[in-house]
Amino acid sequence: MYRGLMPRTNHDSSDGSGLINLVAELEYRATGSAAFPRLKDVSIPAIPDHDTTVLVLFDGLGSHQLDHPGAHDLASAHIGSVDAPFPTTTTVSLATISTGLPPSQHGLIAYQLWNADIGKVINTIHMTTMWGERIDQRHEDFLPGPNLWERMSAAGVDVVTVQPESFDRTPLSLALYRGASFVPYSSTSQAVERTVEAADQPGRFVFLYIPHVDFAAHVAGQRSSEYDTAITEVNDVWASLAEQLKPDVLLVGTADHGHIDIVPANKVRLSKADEQGLILYGDARALFVRGDGARLADGLPGRWVPYADLKGSWGPGPLHDALEGRRPDGVIFADEGYAIFHSRSNDRLIGHHGGLTDEERLVPVLVRGGE
Repeated sequence: MYRGLMPRTNHDSSDGSGLINLVAELEYRATGSAAFPRLKDVSIPAIPDHDTTVLVLFDGLGSHQLDHPGAHDLASAHIGSVDAPFPTTTTVSLATISTGLPPSQHGLIAYQLWNADIGKVINTIHMTTMWGERIDQRHEDFLPGPNLWERMSAAGVDVVTVQPESFDRTPLSLALYRGASFVPYSSTSQAVERTVEAADQPGRFVFLYIPHVDFAAHVAGQRSSEYDTAITEVNDVWASLAEQLKPDVLLVGTADHGHIDIVPANKVRLSKADEQGLILYGDARALFVRGDGARLADGLPGRWVPYADLKGSWGPGPLHDALEGRRPDGVIFADEGYAIFHSRSNDRLIGHHGGLTDEERLVPVLVRGGE
């Protein structure tokens, strides 16, 4: 269930239970300082002599999904959960990891993002307009610096990111991984091999991204054989890393968000007439509106929350220079089990996220030897 009217805010200095705090914890352990407060409610076991850290991001693997029978090795390494940033979606969380800053400060506050500079909504995965047009911008400068990788490098830590080979030199990768060496892989076995090779060198921070669960959950849902296969495959990645990495390597895993399945009867698609005079973006579970969102929400299976009640949900200041131009006038939070799609969004997928249920919001902290 939702925790009240507005999202939990886990990005101020008085709280240490967010993904941002996990990032700060790892930055502090690697460099002796961090850009944000460290973990408070989850304690990562100490490895006194560790000189290298491996952080694995399992896209779309919420804490509740560790109940799957194929996730036994992941579940045994689960030492606690943290909150994904708001909204619970991949690019927002990846930007939070890559900068070590909350969305309020790094400026990437939604998957579909209103870009006031060009007057269009952009798809932040592809860094294009909603019609696939390229954005005239230098992608390396989209996120503020110094980012996490640059701060680590300045502290003498060699940073390597291991990613699917199709991500090499894409606009999003250019935005996220400035300052890190990029190592591609073509299979999960190669991902393990190249991560182990990268971590074999002392004084490194290695970030591995594994997308399989997210893809299967989106396309086929959590009751499908495709999802079963994906869970088993990513569990094997973790088990192989835990076995093959040197004992003095700190191995940590987490995710960017969880998933819920939406049945066709609970998918609401807006018409162009509904959207007249409005700018809609964000996500189907948390629909951002510039304009009279209260009017739009009337009769929909969702709750309108104006921006005045959302301040702080993306985190504390100092605010990103473009935040005022990107933020909505409010958000329609879809009721539990529902999704609300604007006319340019994809309503064919089964798995969704972006909202505030525990299933979408809570992501695991996994540690080798932490059970």
